[in-house]
Amino acid sequence: MNGEDKKFIYVLIGLPAVIFALFLGIYIGQNQVSKAPTGTESGGLVSAADFSPFWKVWGILDDKYVTAASTTEQDKIYGAIEGLAASYNDPYTVFFPPAESKIFQEDIAGDFGGVGMEIGIKNKQLQVVSPIKGSPADKAGVKAGDYIMTIDGTSTAGMSTDEAVKLIRGPKGTTVKISFLPSGASKPVEKSIVRDIINIPTIDTATKPGGIFVITLYSFTADSPNLFREALRSFVLSGDHKLILDLRGNPGGYLDAAWDMASWFLPAGQTVVTEDFGKNGQPNIYRSKGYNIFNKNLKMEILVDGGTASAAEILAGALSEHGVAQLVGEKTFGKGSVQELVPITDDTSLKVTIARWLTPDGHNLSHDGLDPDYKVETSDADTAAKVDPVMNKAVQLLQAQP
Repeated sequence: MNGEDKKFIYVLIGLPAVIFALFLGIYIGQNQVSKAPTGTESGGLVSAADFSPFWKVWGILDDKYVTAASTTEQDKIYGAIEGLAASYNDPYTVFFPPAESKIFQEDIAGDFGGVGMEIGIKNKQLQVVSPIKGSPADKAGVKAGDYIMTIDGTSTAGMSTDEAVKLIRGPKGTTVKISFLPSGASKPVEKSIVRDIINIPTIDTATKPGGIFVITLYSFTADSPNLFREALRSFVLSGDHKLILDLRGNPGGYLDAAWDMASWFLPAGQTVVTEDFGKNGQPNIYRSKGYNIFNKNLKMEILVDGGTASAAEILAGALSEHGVAQLVGEKTFGKGSVQELVPITDDTSLKVTIARWLTPDGHNLSHDGLDPDYKVETSDADTAAKVDPVMNKAVQLLQAQP
């Protein structure tokens, strides 16, 4: 694969340089809309499709809709494409018209006005994957696993993550009212959160009694591998041989970052993760680059919770299944699909799920997340008392080892 064709895969958000041809059976030119092409004209993609209901509905809406519609023909085309993408019943496969495409590109840049929380869909309901450390959402007490019921009074029933992001995002200093249903609660709680510019943190280090070094990783950015390498260097220079990697509340990010980090602990050739394309192609296996600087004297625990997702699950799953580390905490979120962002026109794009992530043992992360070796839950009382039972358990496990 040459430099121009290289594909950077963002586990939550795809960033490819790939041109994708989308055929809806509609030609647009000089504001004229023609009927669907034949199977031959469209390359055989729609030869078995009956487009007559589509055009019948188009005509009825034009003739009978009660209000003088401000919708342009181009808007109708975009709406039809959005419906086509939605028909795949995948919350992460979404078409972005111009305004939404611009917002999504701003999200990728990682510097935007909002409340600072990663969201996903679970049980067909919007849910907080994780609030970003130090963000307005974090300061307002939003927790991983909280369901999002309304946004500024609009119900989120049937709402996609991208539609929710559009409502939550806004200029710095403005307020958004969001109704959350905490896990296990019977009534939602409304929070008024003031938007701010969100800068995503990456890494912190600390030490614990008993010769324990702690690396807290908040996200997998393009800079994460270098920052992680420096943190590991500090760990080695400390003379400690016991390590805690805290991935709680880490919503993921770049696959390349997780792949590189896993390679510090695994011999060359060992599987980090498999990209499974299903019927669309042969699997792509990401194997350790073989930095492998640690021997069997390393004792390691990885902290996880319901906000541990995507690339964070890939790293945790690889190190756990290869016997490098144990998982302590709560079941992870279960976000194991790969998206590519494909330009459709100059100002529109399609985010499409192209593959699923499988752990070295073949576990599909999208189905069920990762179960910890030691299940430890954190209550609201623990949080109020500033007690961290998950960290305490990991420290206890490491202190008990020679």
